[in-house]
Amino acid sequence: MTDEQAIRFAAGAIELEGLVAIPAHATAGAVVCHPHPLYGGDMHNNVVAALTEAFGRAGLATLRFNFRGVGSSDGQHDDGRGEVEDVTAAVTELLSRLDLTHVAVAGYSFGAWVGLKAGAQDARVHKLIGVAPPVASRDFSFLAATAKPTLIIAGDRDDHAPLSRLEPLMQSLPEPKALTMVPGADHFFRGLEPAICRAAVAFLTA
Repeated sequence: MTDEQAIRFAAGAIELEGLVAIPAHATAGAVVCHPHPLYGGDMHNNVVAALTEAFGRAGLATLRFNFRGVGSSDGQHDDGRGEVEDVTAAVTELLSRLDLTHVAVAGYSFGAWVGLKAGAQDARVHKLIGVAPPVASRDFSFLAATAKPTLIIAGDRDDHAPLSRLEPLMQSLPEPKALTMVPGADHFFRGLEPAICRAAVAFLTA
């Protein structure tokens, strides 16, 4: 895997910290978004790190970053409003570094809500991945308005992303779409990160 480089990039009037990796001959890339910062989420989270490494091994350029107010990123937590701008800024930063034919946004938990919202409305983003989207507490109805290929990954023991809420969401989405359930996984996927990565890499490289 290509080594990651520590960077800072602009998101409006503030700067965010991130880690970027550009493999040789990369033509596709992914921005990876971390879980809720008020519960300890940052770009070093186990799921975020695993996805970033797996994407890099598959030859994709990657950018993971800390949302505003997290780590050494400027600003303050904004309950998802400013964070949507952060994701858009991360896409801009990744695209500024090389000419990519395909860009994906992949988010975990809170990062899925914010990342998919930003990616759905950004014409530069081609595919969307939501891992453990907190459908029990957040509104994901915005996904019904996008025709972008969307993959949802969740554990079958996750109270934040229960199948009873995921199924009607998936039914509302236009094709192409896919739902991958990880047996035995709760919201944190400890030890089950490879299952997430297999599904996500297959989706992005198809």
